Amino acid sequence: KSREAADPAADSSPKLAAAKHRDGAASKKKLCVKAAKEHSIPEDLNKVLENKVMETVLDLFHVKLSVVEMTCSGDADSEGIVSKSVSSHSDLIPGVYEGGLKIWECTFDLMDYFSEAEIEFTNKTVLDLGCGAGLLGIAALRGEAARVHFQDYNSTVIDEITLPNVVANCTSEGRRMGNGKDRKASKPSAKRPRKAEGSPDVLKRCRFFSGEWSQVSQLLLNSNKPCSKYDVILTSETIYNPDYYSALHDTLAQLLDRNGRVYLASKVHYFGVGGGVYLFEKFLEERNVFRTRMVKTIDQGLQRCIMEIAFK
Repeated sequence: KSREAADPAADSSPKLAAAKHRDGAASKKKLCVKAAKEHSIPEDLNKVLENKVMETVLDLFHVKLSVVEMTCSGDADSEGIVSKSVSSHSDLIPGVYEGGLKIWECTFDLMDYFSEAEIEFTNKTVLDLGCGAGLLGIAALRGEAARVHFQDYNSTVIDEITLPNVVANCTSEGRRMGNGKDRKASKPSAKRPRKAEGSPDVLKRCRFFSGEWSQVSQLLLNSNKPCSKYDVILTSETIYNPDYYSALHDTLAQLLDRNGRVYLASKVHYFGVGGGVYLFEKFLEERNVFRTRMVKTIDQGLQRCIMEIAFK
């Protein structure tokens, strides 16, 4: 997703790079069918925040990653993604770890856009797809969404990052669920919530899922719990790898309400990985299911875009 995640083959000869890409693509197809799982919200919310140190950004709490890296080494992380990411100095290990431990800059682009465009979440059903820290879904919660579901590829991300973030922002100790009009990033300050009191109603509006997109779609569609289609699907920095476009397209097609909207934030191009906003836009055009509209372009640093997607 970033320079740190670039494929080493990008610096090699074109033939070697192509061969490595083919080999990698073959292995990814085997690795990427990660089974879907729903994560329950523990009754004792203090357990969720145990050993977590929180920082704040955009008036929201989020888990301090360096502490997670220390506490999740070895057996504490059943997937082993924390130690693998640290040891390989990589933010992306295709089919193993898909970048959910970090908060990527396009997340903040999309949150700013919510405020600028006055995106309405009241009484909507929302999916934060590829949620990572879950800040987009948390923004929807504080916008009075009726239901917000969070999905990430890695179960470790849901358990150690997403769920603690939602709990910290929704409990009385971490009550920061204002209207979000103050968009300035606050100076990060280490803070350990002392106590998460009770299970507020806002948490009852949440569900958490891990696994590969097509597997999560099937779990939701075949669930005993009724799952209506989503009015809004939010997704940031999820189109870096063209190998995943088909699964993402089908997931959106299956889960989005007929009158719903997808808001997708992305860099224009992901160097070393190959994906990008225009490549995905072309992919959607060829499938002829969705119409797209670029609603914002950000030119500071690497060029980034926000795309609105809806059924034709």
